[in-house]
Amino acid sequence: MLVTTYQAGRLVMLRADGSVLNTHFRLFPKPMGMAVRPNRIAIGTEMEIREYHNVPAVCARLDPPGKHDACFLPRMAHGTGDIDIHEMAWVDKELWFINTRFSCLCTRSPEYSFQPRWRPKFVRQLTPEDRCHLNGLAIADGRPKYVTALGECNEADGWRKNKRDGGILIDIESDEIIAHGLSMPHSPRWYRNQLWLLHSGTGGLGTIDPVTGKYEELIELPGFTRGLDFLGPFALVGLSQVRDSAIFSGLPTASRTDRSCGVWVVNIETGKEVGWVKFEDALQEIFAVQVLPQSLFPELVNENKELLASSYVVPDEALADVPRELRSWKKE
Repeated sequence: MLVTTYQAGRLVMLRADGSVLNTHFRLFPKPMGMAVRPNRIAIGTEMEIREYHNVPAVCARLDPPGKHDACFLPRMAHGTGDIDIHEMAWVDKELWFINTRFSCLCTRSPEYSFQPRWRPKFVRQLTPEDRCHLNGLAIADGRPKYVTALGECNEADGWRKNKRDGGILIDIESDEIIAHGLSMPHSPRWYRNQLWLLHSGTGGLGTIDPVTGKYEELIELPGFTRGLDFLGPFALVGLSQVRDSAIFSGLPTASRTDRSCGVWVVNIETGKEVGWVKFEDALQEIFAVQVLPQSLFPELVNENKELLASSYVVPDEALADVPRELRSWKKE
């Protein structure tokens, strides 16, 4: 499982190590949104999107020998400027992301900082003013379908005036708001033919009827819920230990005495907690939570200069000219 925390500037890899859980940290500048597909990881950082590809042959060069089953190396970085990237998702081979500062949904472009693809109809201009705090993205039937925002606003930082219960859920295709009155909603997801989201202001995980807009809570958790993924019958929910600061003041979660930071595991069939990983001291806020499929002990290399300088991936047709003893991996 992968977890980002912009507050601590870390990607956390939660890995199985025998009978214990290994927490492995990698430094990034303000990591937030994250998207995973087979052998690919994309991470939205302070001013760019970084993409990493799995190169299994490098696992043999990692310590301890024989331990790792995946190794992600940097493949490309796309400069975006400071757009406050929130949630991200792969749609086929295209990467979509929430550009919160400009209140729009975007894709990457070889020419531009970002390619705007959609924005709420009530946001009349493309301007870096964080008018509605667009934040969450749900993919349904292979296409971007739903987004969450913290307010229906068309002025700079307008969402802050009614953050306690001004949150909304929007259907991208119809461009209509299908749910109002939500408390700082985040992380919409379409899973098992249901529309899930995190009712972050109350610490809730629940579902929304896409026809009526009614929110039905499954469980309330001890923190500001943000970051959601699913694995079988389990929901993996990020919790942040928010303070009663200017941004979070007035929220039910900010006034709780049992606020926690970590990842909670909830059985969505029973509505019960079945486990959790709690962070203390250095980590207080979580943004994204993603399952990394088919890997139990992965590595991501972003600072080992020697390893990066001596690891190469070439096209299949070029392998014929590489001495056989040097061919350690053929791309599947």
